[in-house]
Amino acid sequence: MPATAKDSPKRITTHVLQEMKNRKEKIAMLTAYDYSMAKIIDRAGMDVILVGDSASNVMAGHETTVPITLNEMIYHASAVVRAIKRALVIVDLPFGTYQGNTIEALSSAIRIMKETGAHGIKLEGGEEVAESVSRILSAGIPVMGHLGLTPQSIHKFGTYVVRAQEEKEAKKLVHDAHILEEAGCFAIVLEKIPATLAARVTKELKIPVIGIGAGKKVDGQVLVLHDMLGITQEFSPRFLRRYHNLDQEITKAVINYIDDIKNLDFPNEKEQY
Repeated sequence: MPATAKDSPKRITTHVLQEMKNRKEKIAMLTAYDYSMAKIIDRAGMDVILVGDSASNVMAGHETTVPITLNEMIYHASAVVRAIKRALVIVDLPFGTYQGNTIEALSSAIRIMKETGAHGIKLEGGEEVAESVSRILSAGIPVMGHLGLTPQSIHKFGTYVVRAQEEKEAKKLVHDAHILEEAGCFAIVLEKIPATLAARVTKELKIPVIGIGAGKKVDGQVLVLHDMLGITQEFSPRFLRRYHNLDQEITKAVINYIDDIKNLDFPNEKEQY
């Protein structure tokens, strides 16, 4: 029985991800934004760590991903990269650093690669960003695409509902997926689209397709760490499976800590010098 990527101590690369798709081994991807959590995730055997612009929501408390800056993404990504030994680290290009300006797109990607040590970048959009993808790739920087629900465009859509349910939008998504593959993306994220459409795209593309709310017939899955661990409670889409309830666990621990201080139980005789 061949070894899986998780069993292997070697670094995960874009080439390894392609091999995983070819042999139908699923790809595990999760977000991280700081050194301590990234170290745990990497040690557990994660294939890909995404330093997502979701840091805008879960780390900074913004309502959308739009406000986070390039400098802030670089800060988070640098911390994550210092923690990992095995996972492939991909960093989101934040809103306003690549749309409509290929030179700025390349400059933003170069800053991330030079200042963080990450292994590639991710950006949202299809045919409209293909030129930026090509320019970034010309510098030797791996690019992951992102189609379907694209959170940076929330003000355009006005809602987080499932995307590409209508035939016209579904056709555009398939078209954009092929455009991104032809432009040279090493993988694509499909977010919150019908499972049948995601399965079609996955079958048609040679490159890996990672889903979030896109069904099981894709090449891998990604979730936001804070959602998956139950740190955030207000976000509960159908596709989210909570593997823990850390909100409850941490709250209980903090309450116990406060009580022990108030009741003169902490520190005890063994906990002082």
